[in-house]
Amino acid sequence: MNEKRAALILVGGEARRSGGMEKYFFTYGGKSFLSHLISALSHVTDEIIIVARDDEQCSRFRDIPGIKICCDRVRGIGPLGGIIAGVEEAEGDLIFVTACDMPCIRSDVVDLLFNSIDTADAAVPYWNDEMYEPLHAVYRKDALKRYIATHTSYSLREMIRSITTRFIHIQEIREIDPNLKSFTNINDLGDLKAINGSK
Repeated sequence: MNEKRAALILVGGEARRSGGMEKYFFTYGGKSFLSHLISALSHVTDEIIIVARDDEQCSRFRDIPGIKICCDRVRGIGPLGGIIAGVEEAEGDLIFVTACDMPCIRSDVVDLLFNSIDTADAAVPYWNDEMYEPLHAVYRKDALKRYIATHTSYSLREMIRSITTRFIHIQEIREIDPNLKSFTNINDLGDLKAINGSK
């Protein structure tokens, strides 16, 4: 079955650890984080949706061609709020979800996750029993909608434990991305300086 693929880029965080600066406009290698994400995801998805926190933030992305934009319907509940909004906007059967602070995402790693979901509800990178990557993962839209309709927790960890999740061990991903650079997460200005100083 040829299932349509979507990607959600969640940009609506409060940016507390980055000194109030919006991380999607941070630059790496001369391009904004958002440009890196859109470039990588455009190769392996049929649609890309930016999920912002409000109409004012949405207005910052309206000049980006070929991108859908929506804003949180439920504020103050973390990433699940963005997922709730994005799921309603997405046409895709399968949805890759990521945050805007992961500029090194690779098309081939995302493609692996899409190809690995099979009949499961989710394909989630897995380091160990305490560490996995719910914001670098593929979900089946129907499963997300069922969870959203019945959830009692805002935790993404609880969500992936409540649905049928296929965990993709990090060693399998390392075969494509040996240094696991895909999972580089920029939390603050120190991280930004480090990544731009690294070769």
